[in-house]
Amino acid sequence: MMQLEQLKLTDLQTIFVDFTHIISSDVILANALLEQYYRFMPYIQMAIQNTVRKHFPGFMYINTSSSGVVPGGILREFAVALYNMSALERLRELRTNEIGQLFTIVGTVTRTTEVRPELLYGSFACLQCSTVVRDVEQQFRYTEPSVCPTLHCFNRKHWALKLEESKFVDWQKVRIQETPDEIPTGDMPRSLDVIVRGEMVERAKAGDKCVFVGTPIVIPDMTAFKTPGTSVETQRDTSHRSKEGLVNEGVTGLKSVGVCDLTYKLSFLACMVQQSTTHTTSSSHLHEDTFEEDATGVLNDLTSAELENLKTMLNTEDAIYSKLVGSIAPSVFGHETIKKGILLQMMGGVHKQTPEGMNLRGDINVCVVGDPSTSKSQFLKYICEIMPRSVYTSGKASSAAGLTASVIKDEETGEFSIEAGALMLADNGVCAIDEFDKMNMKDQVAIHEAMEQQTITITKASIQATLNARTSILAAANPLGGRYNKKLTLKQNINMSAPIMSRFDLFFVVLDDCNEVTDYNIARHIVNVHRLKDEFIQPEFTTKQLQNYIRYARTFKPRMTSVAAKKLAACYCKLRQDDAHGASQNSYRVTVRQLESMIRLSEAIARIYCSDKITESYVSEAYSLLQKSIVRVQKDDIHLEDDHNASQPMTSSQSIDGGLQGLMIQEQEYKQGASNLDAMDEEADGQETNYQRYRITYEKYCQIQSMLVLHLKDIESNRGTGTSQNELAMWYLEEIEEELNSVEDYSRERMIVEKVINRMINKDRSLIAMNENSTIKVEECAGPIIMLHPNFVYENS
Repeated sequence: MMQLEQLKLTDLQTIFVDFTHIISSDVILANALLEQYYRFMPYIQMAIQNTVRKHFPGFMYINTSSSGVVPGGILREFAVALYNMSALERLRELRTNEIGQLFTIVGTVTRTTEVRPELLYGSFACLQCSTVVRDVEQQFRYTEPSVCPTLHCFNRKHWALKLEESKFVDWQKVRIQETPDEIPTGDMPRSLDVIVRGEMVERAKAGDKCVFVGTPIVIPDMTAFKTPGTSVETQRDTSHRSKEGLVNEGVTGLKSVGVCDLTYKLSFLACMVQQSTTHTTSSSHLHEDTFEEDATGVLNDLTSAELENLKTMLNTEDAIYSKLVGSIAPSVFGHETIKKGILLQMMGGVHKQTPEGMNLRGDINVCVVGDPSTSKSQFLKYICEIMPRSVYTSGKASSAAGLTASVIKDEETGEFSIEAGALMLADNGVCAIDEFDKMNMKDQVAIHEAMEQQTITITKASIQATLNARTSILAAANPLGGRYNKKLTLKQNINMSAPIMSRFDLFFVVLDDCNEVTDYNIARHIVNVHRLKDEFIQPEFTTKQLQNYIRYARTFKPRMTSVAAKKLAACYCKLRQDDAHGASQNSYRVTVRQLESMIRLSEAIARIYCSDKITESYVSEAYSLLQKSIVRVQKDDIHLEDDHNASQPMTSSQSIDGGLQGLMIQEQEYKQGASNLDAMDEEADGQETNYQRYRITYEKYCQIQSMLVLHLKDIESNRGTGTSQNELAMWYLEEIEEELNSVEDYSRERMIVEKVINRMINKDRSLIAMNENSTIKVEECAGPIIMLHPNFVYENS
């Protein structure tokens, strides 16, 4: 009765009934509904109408509020939605002996049609005597009265539908597919059409895993009658009669269609549609098709035991972060940094909208790159199991249409419709893409828009639509050649375009390095997992507790404080400076997208602590995580040897002439070196103790090189000439004077800079030395004049 009062206020027509209440009150009625639901369905609706007529008479008619019998009044059609049923049936187990019975099916929605009107009860006017026949039930097709009820009128064919007195109801056809855990090995997934009516339309979206309560029915398979270019239909031929009587009457075209195709198909008539997620049986969500959860709603849906566990987790305060990370993928040993990134991805940032209407994404995209057998696919499988709406796919076996959306032709109407791809199916969830680097480049381009704008735009077959793809992407990729090369950049290690790389918030590189302690711990962990199973894997929080905490934490909308904003700007500037002036080049340049990534990561960390404010410590943690994801290229150290056996510095005439003369010099040096090879080896062995080898890092070598080149460019622009080698070395020592603490430091740095200058002249060919025979006269003690090589191009990166 309370629901009827609420229906009167909200102008709804669906009453929700908990089936467990029916079982507890009347077991016979419950069994009758389970066995013959389709038979009792009209009587249940009639009983509700009688109740409304008795207690709420003004709510009986749609077109009038009168409580009495109104000629021409359209009765309100009430529906009963049953939920909380235990009888669950698999799609591939539906048989004809179950037609009309009541049970529940679960499936993933792959396609939905538009909402269309269905004629439920029609009022027809006889065109010969104008008699009106009301409430003619339509049985899944247009059904006219069989004969006029007037005594002297024998009309059977000439009828006119009176739209104003007929009853229409909204209906929608939903195509569902078996869930992956129900598909037997080697079989194709089965699909089924579900028909929903009234207020149940638009409750199931493409990609949702839904629970449908109803009964299987049979309807004519109209697609079996259709051949390309023709429309075969059942009709009675009364134009002429032959001697054979009724032989020529019936369905035409059977010779071309085939008798085997003249069949019915099984469909499902649903009275209730619900999301197949935890706590969907709450009465507060029955009348809603989509809702954004708040903290109060989540707490009301939890049981008392779950509520106590959630309070215990909230009371851990500062330790909650590490405990949640330890509960992520407990079967995988180590990889705490990757687990932090996955936890933040499940928490997500805050979606925002600018005053102009532009949406700013809050979802976090993560890419894991690593050597084989480093548990990349295990993380993808884990997040698909724990998140309520997730899709797992492989990059090599996926096309652009399979990832985004495809345009298909409807079997019955012939109209074009959109079928959702993986990113649309994972809307408001996570899409895990394995073997991301194996995707074709044109398929990678198709998800550019979905990763940043979180929409998919389709312009095909007279369809122009923009679809939502608000999903987080967790990708796994293998490096080229099977192993990650530390001396190459990240872009050189994987087959991925720069625009795609910039759209990932976090990059994690997993290396399979040999370490005796690490290898032993991994081996012991794997052996114990196989030997003890669940007894060994005992994380701090169970999967159920983790899901409840994530669901509660995602209701918070943290905001940035002024102190955190200053810290964020400082961290971003430091990332930019390290990227611009660092001697070791980063794998990808730091852009504004990395700043937005830090904002999203800070919001996700604030959600972990269930805080409404982003503090400075949260920004520092996000900055630290982002720094770990920026992979730096490793270079070998530079060996600076004494140049007592090195070739003489190249003269200016030799450098400027270049070309053929340079080739002749190299040939002469090669011949001379070949003839005196043994003598040089003996001399080197004898003098090995007379000189010292220096080794500096590649970063320091690049730093010295950059300082010398910039100084020479300034001198040449001002004087038009170079400077002596001694003056160049003294200038460098004056620049680093504050770093020199002793005479030994001065001597060592002087020796290093002289060897660097010699290396730049003799090996790198970035400098040239002007000897005493040049037109420029200098003192002998000052050394040769050093100038930039004419063909040297300095890249300030």
